[in-house]
Amino acid sequence: MKGIKIVTIGGGSSYTPELVEGFILRYEHLPIRELWLVDIEEGKEKLEIVGALAKRMFEKAGLPTKVHLTLNRREALPGADFVTTQLRVGLLKARGLDESIPLSHGLLGQETNGAGGLFKALRTVPVILDIQKDIAELCPDAWLINFSNPAGIVTEACLRYGATNKVIGLCNVPIGIERGISNIMKIEPKRLWIKFAGLNHMVYGLNVFVDGVDILDKVINTLASPDPGDGLEIRNIDAVTYGPEFVRGLGVLPCFYHAYYYRSDQQVKKMLELFKKSGETRATQVQKVEAELFELYKDPDLAIKPPQLQQRGGAYYSDAACNLIDSIYNDKHDIQTVNTVNNGTITGIEHESAIEASCLITKSGPIPLNVGKLPLQAHGLVQQMKSFEILSAQAAIEGDIDKTITALTINPLTPSDAIAKTVVYEMLEAHKKYLPNFAGKF
Repeated sequence: MKGIKIVTIGGGSSYTPELVEGFILRYEHLPIRELWLVDIEEGKEKLEIVGALAKRMFEKAGLPTKVHLTLNRREALPGADFVTTQLRVGLLKARGLDESIPLSHGLLGQETNGAGGLFKALRTVPVILDIQKDIAELCPDAWLINFSNPAGIVTEACLRYGATNKVIGLCNVPIGIERGISNIMKIEPKRLWIKFAGLNHMVYGLNVFVDGVDILDKVINTLASPDPGDGLEIRNIDAVTYGPEFVRGLGVLPCFYHAYYYRSDQQVKKMLELFKKSGETRATQVQKVEAELFELYKDPDLAIKPPQLQQRGGAYYSDAACNLIDSIYNDKHDIQTVNTVNNGTITGIEHESAIEASCLITKSGPIPLNVGKLPLQAHGLVQQMKSFEILSAQAAIEGDIDKTITALTINPLTPSDAIAKTVVYEMLEAHKKYLPNFAGKF
């Protein structure tokens, strides 16, 4: 076999060793010939540190994979089989603003939800669409696998406006939920799979199959019990125990991020208390973790993924990413949960829109498992969030302030259009360096 060429844009990310480990573990059936790590000038130092570690990891594993580092993605793209994007426009400083500005107005400050998620999308969408143009020109047969948040809005924009249609959005949350349910129910992960449907960070578990038998009701009763056990949590979101009445009434499994919607008062209160007390947000915590990680990465004797990376919130990231690439390359026809075009899968969502759903993964891409209409308990919130995503994607491309304010207003985490307007103008000013489509409009 000639081997595979993979290009990772945002290669200087602290998550890259997780990805490299996943590639190493699958090398026998996913023979990567070249891994190109691409970043921007501001990320050059981190790229060099992570790149050196990646090289040591492949060398320690005794594999012939060549790791290339570049600040020019057009140099990296020709001949690529897969292009992965894990970028953060504006770096962690921008994330800090995404979190702190909404909090200063009493709104949730979170990088993928509410105002923070909206502005991360406004910065990210134009960059990803430019990358799609380069892919269409330089490696048109490559699959674009996007991990950049907010993955739902980014995938929405790519599907509607991108230069290629070979694009898939990815998130580690569904795998995290499956592992959590496995722990709680004391079932081997390989025996269990959950049928998911909804949107990114707004996905629901509709069925829980163990050895082909649906045990959803049993799982719901366990979660509604006084002591459901530990397992349903993700590092960047505290575990939430909902009231048993609500769990039974919902009738399906929520994801971690639903805590921002079903327990929004508690989430905002917790974040505001931390912010007012110390001026800290999740971004400042992540900056500290990243500083420690990169000090570890510098060690010339380190040739494995350090266990401290789990604190970063990327649990199962390599499983999600590498399993998807492996299944496309080997035409496995297994089931994974990804972000792809709806095409009639979920009733009530436009065919051309992005959804997150369990899909059969083939060499031709993901084929979603039919869902039909979502349960009543989930349908309304998903519809509202899909309207928010579509309008956010339009605002990002057009640089439209009116649509930006309207998008934030219809988001269920925003109490009024007046607050939305105030927050939008403040964040436009704070992020103007990374919002060229809005230049001269405010």
